[in-house]
Amino acid sequence: MSVVGVDERALKDIAELVAGDAAELVLSAWKGIQEGRSVEFGTKSADTDVVTAVDHESERFVRARLAELRPSDAVLGEEAGGAAGDGVTWVIDPIDGTVNFLYGLPWFAVSLAAQVGGVSVAGAVVEPVSGRRWTAARGHGSFLDGRRLSVTGPSRLDLTLLGTGFAYRQERRVRQARFAADMLGRVRDIRRPGAASLELCSVAAGWTDAYIEHGLGRWDWAAGALVASEAGAFVSLPGEDVALGADATYAAAPSIAPALREAMVEAGAGSV
Repeated sequence: MSVVGVDERALKDIAELVAGDAAELVLSAWKGIQEGRSVEFGTKSADTDVVTAVDHESERFVRARLAELRPSDAVLGEEAGGAAGDGVTWVIDPIDGTVNFLYGLPWFAVSLAAQVGGVSVAGAVVEPVSGRRWTAARGHGSFLDGRRLSVTGPSRLDLTLLGTGFAYRQERRVRQARFAADMLGRVRDIRRPGAASLELCSVAAGWTDAYIEHGLGRWDWAAGALVASEAGAFVSLPGEDVALGADATYAAAPSIAPALREAMVEAGAGSV
């Protein structure tokens, strides 16, 4: 369904353009790290929650490009903050998967979404190293490098490949580990790549069957959740299903979404 007065596909094109340009900047810095160059970094909520100078540089770049292309829109970024506006608000994750980036792992992305009234209507998730581009516009489907995406259809929970992630604070990670251990006895296996936007995109592509994580910021899920939803996934965002946890993000193939949710509730998802 289109939002009145909003051209979702045009916003998607802008998201892909700007995120793609920012990804080139991030890729150059990542290659420099591989060649032995150092990068400045600090911490945020915990010693394990890192932010690099490249995160800040990427976000400044995206903000500057959006100011040129959509000067009247509001911007909310992971590093520089901001607030939602009355019209379109752009939500930026300048590097989703910063720890992977810092360690040299190639699984990270630039994520950019356009939201109206807190709802994502367009977005792009671009991987600097592989060059893959995940895009979606509300009501118009989701795509990987131009190929339309569709979720899988597992028939049983024990055949379900589940993605998840862990918080930075130790006390919560312990609770999440207990939850994951319980779920391991119910599903095929669990994956934990370390970049929420890409995990949501993986559900859209059928690379995994479902994904749950607690404590994500809006920038973590704004684009990826739309990609998953437009590929046919059932998606529940923070605040929408208290039984899974007040801050849970959940995406799953519809064939197992209700049964998997029930199993997660039994495994203690609501208390992690």
